Amino acid sequence: MTASSTSGAAKPASTRAKPANKAESAADWVDGRLGLYTLAKSNLRKIFPDHWSFMLGEICLYTFIIIILTGVYLTLFFTPSMGETVYHGSYAPLQGIRMSEAYASTLHISFEVRGGLLIRQIHHWAAIVFVAAMLVHMMRVFFTGAFRKPREINWLFGFLLLFLGMFDGFMGYSLPDDLLSGTGIRFMEGAVLAVPLVGTYIQMFLFGGEFPGTDIVPRFFTIHVLLIPGVMLGLLVAHLILVFYHKHTQWAGPGKTEKNVVGMPLMPVYMAKAGGFFFLVFGIIAAVSAIATVNPIWAYGPYRPDQVSTDAQPDWYMGFSEGLIRIMPGWEIGLWGHTLNLGVFVPLMVFPLVLAAIAVYPFIESWVTGDKREHHILDRPRNAPVRTALGAAWISLYLILLIGGGNDLIATHLHLSINDITYFVRVGFFVVPVITFFVTKRWCLGLQRRDKDKVLHGRETGVIKRLPHGEFVEVHAQLPAGKLHTYTAHDQPKPIELPAEVDENGVKRKVGILAKTRAKLSQGLYGEGTQIPKPTAEEHHEITSGHGHH
Repeated sequence: MTASSTSGAAKPASTRAKPANKAESAADWVDGRLGLYTLAKSNLRKIFPDHWSFMLGEICLYTFIIIILTGVYLTLFFTPSMGETVYHGSYAPLQGIRMSEAYASTLHISFEVRGGLLIRQIHHWAAIVFVAAMLVHMMRVFFTGAFRKPREINWLFGFLLLFLGMFDGFMGYSLPDDLLSGTGIRFMEGAVLAVPLVGTYIQMFLFGGEFPGTDIVPRFFTIHVLLIPGVMLGLLVAHLILVFYHKHTQWAGPGKTEKNVVGMPLMPVYMAKAGGFFFLVFGIIAAVSAIATVNPIWAYGPYRPDQVSTDAQPDWYMGFSEGLIRIMPGWEIGLWGHTLNLGVFVPLMVFPLVLAAIAVYPFIESWVTGDKREHHILDRPRNAPVRTALGAAWISLYLILLIGGGNDLIATHLHLSINDITYFVRVGFFVVPVITFFVTKRWCLGLQRRDKDKVLHGRETGVIKRLPHGEFVEVHAQLPAGKLHTYTAHDQPKPIELPAEVDENGVKRKVGILAKTRAKLSQGLYGEGTQIPKPTAEEHHEITSGHGHH
């Protein structure tokens, strides 16, 4: 008789060896509940390409970790209050001076807390490097086309991290309530007041009354240490998850395709290198912090609304916004008894437009080109001349505005007229990006010609040979197959053409303004004069097999 139930049957003995120690036993326990081994097996052997430019993103991650660690330490001693107190600390030049509790606690951290000044310096320098690394990392992604499908959303995450990092940095150096940070907050207040209709209400809400009010430092503290870092941490995790999910981009080369990644595994090789690189970044920032002073608040003194220092400059990543304000003429319009301050309001509108141009570019290029393919192979910047020229023009605009933001320091240190500097920046705002665009584009085309010449004729060896009839020629060596592949692997898309004005029945087609705009932009991106035709296999064979090739 066959049994209908096996409940009483003995279970087969497990063939798995018993845990060797308590750590392995604990890992088995976690695996039984979370699937740890399966997760590790699928991810810890993930392949990452090996190229120095990919380490820029790691610098962003490591400096963010440093900022969090040092920021937690500083919050233990900082007092986010604008209540007044009289200073009786160890810094003699400020003895007996009335100041806010925020400024007094920052002096306490700097001069009385063990290691406080070094931690403050590391925190500030890490923030500067963090924003710089994010900007350079985004420019690397931009110039190489790594933002294309399927990474557009990850590009937006990166842009938001840069945007939030800039403003969190601004709020961070505003917290000590010294003369420099107070001047920066006053600058922000002027920008808020320039907003039509609601500017005054926003200002009163932010400051809790007339400037400087009593609430701005506590509110900035909450936003700086809780709100923005929390959002940034979420964006960072999402950014890294998408990097894992989409796999890493890689440079063109032999054996590299859109469907594979050539490199080294995450464990143990990449993690070992990444761990060493983290301590290298931390060590360099610590060394810089110990050598070069940044934001010496004791030299500025406490903030007073009736005072301002000549060298009141923001950190570099907010300097271009101040440059927009300084170069704008002081235009005003009176309407219905109200004054519209165009000298502040117009730059306030241009500022987000300059940033938004970065955020939306991947979607604009995708729309213009109509390219719906996935891209995992990077472009060499020279092979996308128009895109590279646009990026270079944007950087030149940024640098011009930085000069405008520091026009007073340039004037005092170089003994120049501040008016001459301001007029130079006003002209440069419109002229320099245009010149940079055309110079960069021609530069890229020149590099493409050089690559084509190397593919067809090989590289120069420096060896001079005399032919039997007396002619001297330089011997060229053929490029290896890997180099030939790198120089010729890129696509050269064709621009979108508008359909014929009439169809096959002689009926006039209706072409909308968007279609015309798209075709015009496509011509500018891929049309005549934007790329040098790649050498073909027939051209290469004909030249390399000819008797006249050396």
